[in-house]
Amino acid sequence: MTKQNNIDYAALKKGGFMRQVQKECFSMRLKVIGGQLSCKQLEKICEAAAKYGKGYVHLTSRQGVEVPFINIKDVEAVKHELAEAGVPVGVCGPRVRTITACQGGAVCPSAAVETTGLAEELDKRYFGRELPHKFKIGITGCVNNCLKAEENDFGVKGSALPERRGTSCSFCGVCEAVCAYNAIKITEDADEKHLNFDKNACTYCGKCIKSCPEDVWQGKNGYLLSFGGMFGNEIKPGSHILPLLFEKEQVFKAADAVIRFYELNGKSGERLGKTIARIGIDCLQKELTAALGL
Repeated sequence: MTKQNNIDYAALKKGGFMRQVQKECFSMRLKVIGGQLSCKQLEKICEAAAKYGKGYVHLTSRQGVEVPFINIKDVEAVKHELAEAGVPVGVCGPRVRTITACQGGAVCPSAAVETTGLAEELDKRYFGRELPHKFKIGITGCVNNCLKAEENDFGVKGSALPERRGTSCSFCGVCEAVCAYNAIKITEDADEKHLNFDKNACTYCGKCIKSCPEDVWQGKNGYLLSFGGMFGNEIKPGSHILPLLFEKEQVFKAADAVIRFYELNGKSGERLGKTIARIGIDCLQKELTAALGL
């Protein structure tokens, strides 16, 4: 560990205190799950920022809250006061970071899945777990992708598989018009119209389901997972190597499998995406399909 003037900087960083350019000052990263904080938590954070910092907080790009200008002599005191109010400090370094999530089905009408509870469960399972490098998990409730699932090492995106039911279709063409990827086409032969669906072209957006005036299109909501995304010094979107999953327990099995793959194959300082590129995406896919019984 890096120690200077009896200050263990590595231990402080691991515990969420990041060194500033100002001598003996640290920016304190707080743990926020799925972007949600209660009013009481916010009040305590404001109080801590006024008492120990400079009266302001910084909102990070990953839904985190940081309080800059915490003096080294106040680290234990501020941690204790925040912990009593249910505001734990976050983590940095080579481990599972804060789980990000949009508001999901509890609030957003576009969402295909619930996100807040999923973020909390993933946090309980994996937050702070030691890995070869930082590991980011992001959850977005629909394919509008406001949380940019593919930027994460492990991304979860709510999606919907369209299923045609019934025979009441009026062939109005609305579903064909809203499909940006030509997965739905209406054709006509011998004075008879046909509604055609190309599953391979479908992006699981669910727009056809929501727009159908006859409720001919119904949907089965699920989870589209991505693996190995990075958005930093190198930019690489995560890969979709599994079919759409429909059970939340399958998400946990996939998370277990990819983290185990990373633990066994990753090198120190190597992001998951680079591990996948080095070992081969087929190897990861094999591990995932075995874990999920696909």
